[in-house]
Amino acid sequence: METGPHPPGNPREFVTTHWSVVVHAADPGSPRSAAALERLCQEYWFPLYAFVRRTGLGPEDSADLTQEFFSRLLSGGGLGSVSPEKGRFRSFLIASIKNLLSNERERARSLKRGGGARVFSIDEAAAEGRYLAEGVDGCSPDLLFDRHWAESIIARCLAQLRRDCDGDDGLRRFDEVRTFLLGERTEDTVAAAAVRLGMSLPATKGLIHRLRRRFAELVRHEVSQTMDSPTASGIDQEVRELFSAFE
Repeated sequence: METGPHPPGNPREFVTTHWSVVVHAADPGSPRSAAALERLCQEYWFPLYAFVRRTGLGPEDSADLTQEFFSRLLSGGGLGSVSPEKGRFRSFLIASIKNLLSNERERARSLKRGGGARVFSIDEAAAEGRYLAEGVDGCSPDLLFDRHWAESIIARCLAQLRRDCDGDDGLRRFDEVRTFLLGERTEDTVAAAAVRLGMSLPATKGLIHRLRRRFAELVRHEVSQTMDSPTASGIDQEVRELFSAFE
C-alpha cells in the first residue's frame, strides 16, 4: 500500500498534524502557508478525484472538477471557515466536494470557471490508470473515499514506524515482518521469517507483537488528529468506520 502522501521537500521539515496543516494553509500570512497548501493538495487530490470519478464523470471532467474544488477551497477562502471545533476534516472535504458536484456538474469541463489557474498539476493519465487498476467493484463514491483515506493513514503510520526502527538491523527486521502488521499470519510464515532473520520463533513473535501494538497506537493518534475533541470511544468508532471500507 504505497499510496501515502509525500511531504514537501522543505529543509524546514514541515511536519505537523492534519488540523495544524489546515490552519497554516488557511492563513496566507503564515510562512508555512505555501508548504501547507502543497501538502493538502498532495494528500487529498487522488481520493477526491476517485470520488468524483466514481459518481459517473469521465477522466477529464473528474480532473477538472478536482482542480476546481481546490481552486475554490484555497483561493476562495473556503479553508477560513474550517477548524477542529467544527468536526472531522474528512467530513468537511466530502461535504464540500458533494456540494460542488451538485452546483457545478454541468460546468465541470471548463477550468476557466476557477479563473483558469491550476492549483497543482494532475497527471490525468496516471490518475486514471491508478483508478482503473483498483478495479470497478461497484462500491459507492463515499466508500471509495473512505478507502483511500484509510490507505493514506496506513501508509503514513507504516512510514513512521519504519523510521522508528533505527539502525540496519531494525530496518531489516521491520521490512521482513511488515506484511504481518496488516494481515493474518500463520505459524509457518512466521517461522520462515524467523529463519531469515536469524531469530528464534518466540523472539520473532514478540517483535511482531510489539510492532503491531505500536502500529495501532500510531493509527489511533493519526485518526485523532482529524477529529473534534477526540475521545477513546470516538477514535475507536472512527477507526472502525475507516477500516470497514476494506471489508
